[in-house]
Amino acid sequence: MKTRISLLALLLMFSFSSCKKAATENQGSSDAVTETKAPSGQAAVKDGDSDANALQVAKSLDDFSTLVAAIEAAGVEDAVVNVGPLTIFAPLNSGFDKLPEGTVETLVKPENKAKLAFILTNHVAPANYPINQLKKEARKGRKLYMASGKYLEVENRDGNIFVGGTQVLKTVQVSNGWIHVIDDVLVPAE
Repeated sequence: MKTRISLLALLLMFSFSSCKKAATENQGSSDAVTETKAPSGQAAVKDGDSDANALQVAKSLDDFSTLVAAIEAAGVEDAVVNVGPLTIFAPLNSGFDKLPEGTVETLVKPENKAKLAFILTNHVAPANYPINQLKKEARKGRKLYMASGKYLEVENRDGNIFVGGTQVLKTVQVSNGWIHVIDDVLVPAE
């Protein structure tokens, strides 16, 4: 019995030292190949059976190509495919076109990733707000809490719902909540 334990201990020490030696050799090698990481997280999951989530829907429509590029540049894909429920106020490409010239190009630069993420999270309410609920919130004079930590006012103007001063043009239910199509970018005050 004592021999078996000693043999097992010897094997474990040998395995550990071999792993440690290999790790040390790889760290010291300047010829080591840098691996590019494959996308990970919820956004990388491929699922052809479930209903489409907000990001999948946005990627399938050309009118949201700027939004999708911004989401990817900010690295917030996982937040948009989160199980939810989420309510996303999704600006059309024409909404981004209304921003001052060069704004989008500047925001998608790596050094502006945090600022872009802040702007994008100002379009996401971590709650379930179908259009009927937005109408109720407007009637009660409530504001929506956004993932950015800011609040957006909800208004009913002549039967049309406005959030943050921009009109909701269309509503689409997705597997993780709701997309409300808007034609402006909701830039929060910092």
